[in-house]
Amino acid sequence: MGDPSRLPEPTKPAEDRVVCCIGDIHGYRSKLQRLWSNLEKLIDPPAFHTALIIFLGDYCDRGPDTRKVLDFLISLPSRYPNQTHVFLCGNHDLAFGGFVGVLPPPPDGSTFAKTWEEFEQNEAREGWYKGDGYENMHLQGRRWAGSIKEKFNAAKGMDYKGSIYDAGPTFESYGVPHGSADLVKAVPDEHKKFLADLVWIHEEDDVCIDTPEGRKHCKLIAVHAGLEKKKGVEEQLKLLKCKDTRVPKVEALSGRKCVWEIPEELTRSPTIVVSGHHGKLNIDGLRLIIDEGGGFEKKPVAAIVLPSGMIVRDTDDTE
Repeated sequence: MGDPSRLPEPTKPAEDRVVCCIGDIHGYRSKLQRLWSNLEKLIDPPAFHTALIIFLGDYCDRGPDTRKVLDFLISLPSRYPNQTHVFLCGNHDLAFGGFVGVLPPPPDGSTFAKTWEEFEQNEAREGWYKGDGYENMHLQGRRWAGSIKEKFNAAKGMDYKGSIYDAGPTFESYGVPHGSADLVKAVPDEHKKFLADLVWIHEEDDVCIDTPEGRKHCKLIAVHAGLEKKKGVEEQLKLLKCKDTRVPKVEALSGRKCVWEIPEELTRSPTIVVSGHHGKLNIDGLRLIIDEGGGFEKKPVAAIVLPSGMIVRDTDDTE
């Protein structure tokens, strides 16, 4: 028998899983590759290779390489089989999916044409798509492939790239001109499947985050823009989980002020809400907004690594 005076060593707690939340990519494959390389260098290899990687949406538009971005993302599960990958749908991705016909049909049996009604007064100004297949296309697909009459986007300080979504470069990355119905044939089936499979929301029950008060175990909700502050959370989650395409504009994917803050009912127990979309990097307690680039050529693509809260950018010098 062993020496009874020797107490067993305390069991070490398992390492808290690393979670990487990656902001909007917007067609910049080179930025995505550099960011990924930096994450691989800065995170302990065993932790990186078993990490949960959450992409916060908006993979297309503005940048020149949407097709190559989707190829990169689709390759990750086979290249990093021990990681878990979550691909959220952004408002740009929903619109791209709407144009190529991969959105689920409205659950009430209505047609996508029903989604146009609330915003028809904007059709002429935004130049909605009216080519082949438009008759039963979701509103956002028509806006995405349309041709906006105004050439300068005053809010962003740059010219529009084809449509209100700046979708021109996405068409060009598949070898067709902006607004061409030929895009539907040009997009490979695996890309259509990727767009069809994007989730509108993702939940995790136990994610750790380091705070001034110490490490906290929290629930995590990841959604492209955020949750509406003044609507019931359960109602929102239900609509997002079932991808309710009756809605012409999904605020949780495309809203601004109404989704900036955490809904009050989620503040009663520690809940991280992480989003991209807003063209800003904003860390406010458990509300994480990770979109430093906004699709601008000279701004970085960023990620946050939990539990530490480390911010990693494609522009970081990790040599």
